[in-house]
Amino acid sequence: MSKYYLYTAEELEEHNSNYIIRSWSFSKVGQFCRNEKAFEMIYIYGYQSTSSASGVSGNAYHEALSSYFKSKQNGIELTLPEVEMIAFQYIDEVPANKWKLQITTPTIAESKIKAIKSTTALLTNFFHEKYKYEDHIAKILDVEISWTGYLTINGVDIPLPCNAVIDLVIETHDGRIIIIDHKSTNAFSSEAELSLAIGKQAMTYVKTYEAHSGLVVDEVWFCQNKYSKNQKGGDQLNMFPVVLSYDTRVLYEDLLYENIKRLIEAVSNPDYVYLINDFDNLVNREELYEFWSKTRLNEIDVFDIDESEVNKEMVAKRHRKIRDSSVNTVSPKIIKHFHNKAASFIKYDLNTTDMTQSQKIEHKLKVTCSADARVAHMFSGFSSDTYLLEVGAGTKISSIRGYNLEIASALNVANVRISKDLKVFEGKSYLQVETGKKKDKFLPWDSTELIGQKVPLGKDNFGETIYWDLENESTPFMLICGAAGSGKSASIISSTEYIKRMEGIDQIIILDPKYEFTSYDSDPKIQVYNDILDIERKVEDLVLEMNNLIKYGEKKKIVIIFDEFADAVANSRKGKDLEIWEDVEIGYYKQSALEILQETAPRVKTKYQKTGTLRSLEENMRIIKQKGRSVGIRGIDATQRASSKVITGDAKVNYSLMICFRVPKAIDSTVVLDDSGAEVLTGMGDGLLKSPEFPDLVRFQSFFYQESAQ
Repeated sequence: MSKYYLYTAEELEEHNSNYIIRSWSFSKVGQFCRNEKAFEMIYIYGYQSTSSASGVSGNAYHEALSSYFKSKQNGIELTLPEVEMIAFQYIDEVPANKWKLQITTPTIAESKIKAIKSTTALLTNFFHEKYKYEDHIAKILDVEISWTGYLTINGVDIPLPCNAVIDLVIETHDGRIIIIDHKSTNAFSSEAELSLAIGKQAMTYVKTYEAHSGLVVDEVWFCQNKYSKNQKGGDQLNMFPVVLSYDTRVLYEDLLYENIKRLIEAVSNPDYVYLINDFDNLVNREELYEFWSKTRLNEIDVFDIDESEVNKEMVAKRHRKIRDSSVNTVSPKIIKHFHNKAASFIKYDLNTTDMTQSQKIEHKLKVTCSADARVAHMFSGFSSDTYLLEVGAGTKISSIRGYNLEIASALNVANVRISKDLKVFEGKSYLQVETGKKKDKFLPWDSTELIGQKVPLGKDNFGETIYWDLENESTPFMLICGAAGSGKSASIISSTEYIKRMEGIDQIIILDPKYEFTSYDSDPKIQVYNDILDIERKVEDLVLEMNNLIKYGEKKKIVIIFDEFADAVANSRKGKDLEIWEDVEIGYYKQSALEILQETAPRVKTKYQKTGTLRSLEENMRIIKQKGRSVGIRGIDATQRASSKVITGDAKVNYSLMICFRVPKAIDSTVVLDDSGAEVLTGMGDGLLKSPEFPDLVRFQSFFYQESAQ
């Protein structure tokens, strides 16, 4: 066992502070040995995170095979169409800023087409030749396992943990333990290349899995799947085995150790100079030199460094030293000229050019879709920025909407939202493009935003406060939907805090089946109900109270906040549980002669039978929404479940105001808002609002309440 497992947490923290990276992997070791500067660019500065169509295809293939073998492990055999759907969904969900555009695939649409075509070929090949896997499988031991831990290589305890992902581990019919690695390729590697070079990767997997499982691995198989069709026919899958005899283990472990030792020495030395390999065909040379010059011109904060993977403090000290020494040696003007020259060769990445975001949008539209458009106005919001585009005559706006991913790629964001309707600003119509951005602050709750009985919901990208007017009978009930972490609960809390400070509010009732608002139990202005039966009874009482108010022509301002109403409805009483059963008089028993002579009163005959049916929780809530607005009842219903079974067409009729925070899929957004867009929100209060007061959806940032808020 590695000695580093004996370290305390404090000792490990002190130990790890001496290294730039926090873990090693075979990918990192291989990249370092092939091209040190590319290693620095990718794994330290996080500079390159895009994938070509072939790279995305390979990842989709891995995702599909992972699902196939996990299902097979559970006794379920997936078909080719089912596996293809898994792969295609993966491709469809790759964010716009993760695609690497190239000469052969200059747009994301073309990149997707190529990725789908290659993935289809890979999966078809697999299903035709999967017997090369399955004929040997007696038992599937593990699928797509990820493990991080300390290893001992060549008798030496490696001072950084290894991070490895293993595709498939099987036990064969003759009891051998075999690791299988899936590879997608355009051409098979030569046997000489595999025999001499693949052993170090095999040994990384072996040491990792043996440490993880305690089992002894007998062989590692590398299965290459070639998506380009063989001219003369023949197999498309090539299974290359590495048999792990004692001598083979010792040989490959020794070779692996040499490479790891070089990497460890480099990342432990803050003054180490990472060399450029100009003959590395797997890295774009222009990107490498553009990166080199960028490190000489910029502060560390312009790089997207992942602090969970890299010691940023150590990198910052090293970066500052290198940059200052370079500037003292070479004029910054010369370095910048070199940077611009290198960037000019990267034809399909606008992030390397000195352009504003507005200029990138205009350039992308002109070059990619020949659209004449100019960014006339730009507004910076809390969670997103808004660009108002002035579209030239002869340009179809619908064509621009089809290039939303191209715009996102140009701006280096995951996605953009283009409004369905035009935005009228200062008397002129514009096409509105919204792009999310990294959250650097919350929109603080502010008591001064409260005006009468208007509930401040948040601010739009134009700086205007968005309100829910409780005095407006056209917007009595509001629906809020959003996934976990989207800001739904924070928005409800913010609204509750505003409502309880209003004049003229008679009752605030919180129906909270998930116990998320128990902090309001002690608030004398608010009644909180958690148990489902208590919620049902309270809603029944509210219906009676509402009917009395209607009967006597009175009004009462009651605000009902119902969190996770869909779960409450699902768990409430239904069917026979709502039946009312009582003892009912059905006559009298026949009297005997003696009872008649004694003038005894006849005995009543009863029968226990159904006498009626209570209304369900869902029905009572619907009645309140249909009739409650006229007597002053207002309400918020919230749910995580954006399902058409929950939010039906009939139910949506009762909500004139609808808010959708981030949801997983476009269909979820459509269920709530009748339009997509909520799937590209950034979370943490970034929302879309639909209201009769606005012609189009409004993107806004909700307020965030803290106890210290005034």
